[in-house]
Amino acid sequence: MSVKRRKLIGIETISFIFLIFLAVVFLIPVFLVLLNSFKSRLYISSSPFALPNKETFAGFENYINGISTSGFFLSFLRSVTITLISVILIIVCTSMASWFIVRVKNKMTKGLYYLFAFSMIVPFQMVMYTMTYIVNVLNFDNVLGINLVYLGFGAGLSVFMFTGFVKAVPLDIEEAAEIDGCNPLQTFFLVVFPVLKPTSITVAILNSMWIWNDYLLPYLVLGTDDKTVPVAIQIAMQGAYGATDYGGFMAMLVVAIIPIIAFYIASQKYIIKGVISGAVKG
Repeated sequence: MSVKRRKLIGIETISFIFLIFLAVVFLIPVFLVLLNSFKSRLYISSSPFALPNKETFAGFENYINGISTSGFFLSFLRSVTITLISVILIIVCTSMASWFIVRVKNKMTKGLYYLFAFSMIVPFQMVMYTMTYIVNVLNFDNVLGINLVYLGFGAGLSVFMFTGFVKAVPLDIEEAAEIDGCNPLQTFFLVVFPVLKPTSITVAILNSMWIWNDYLLPYLVLGTDDKTVPVAIQIAMQGAYGATDYGGFMAMLVVAIIPIIAFYIASQKYIIKGVISGAVKG
């Protein structure tokens, strides 16, 4: 075996060990949440790292109490509705905007692209109070209105990702569609948009995880009347005088992350397939 080959194997081994270490570090908090969701709440604070035993094991009591206390199913349906509508709006609107920016090259589209890019670096806290005031004035403080708010905040990163992929789409296929009689909308939805499937799935995953787990924006826009899952969990598990039902809190966190993990696992193969097919496209 050559020296170069041995060095390459050594680098790959070190990289693999380092990635395993990172995976373990990131999975430890999730494991602790799952572990403590089956403990009695009296023992979570005193022994958070200990395995459940006969004395501390609470079975599914935390899950039952958490679901009944938080009104989980109604909040779950509300979160699913908001996430689904918001993600569809983000994908459709930002992909069309990106296609327009790439194909119509002038000062206006260039400035528009920079505005989208600039929105990614603006901290949410900087526009939080202004956004809340505008939302109230426009009567967007409801389940349907918050979708437009999410569209605005999610547009920057999505446009940035879509524009990079649209630049790699051959212009010939669009010209062929125009020759066949397609108008711009037909050209986009029938020709361009199917090619954007890998990026669309990536954008959908990133925005779904963000919207599903978001606490602050639904709390500011919807308040406590139309609670999403994170808001419902926080309010229901917070008792009087600051006392927190950590058992129910941990159990509800486990239930809340299951749908988004399942969505990511189900979509991961499409991302890999899309990247591979795009790499050999020519």
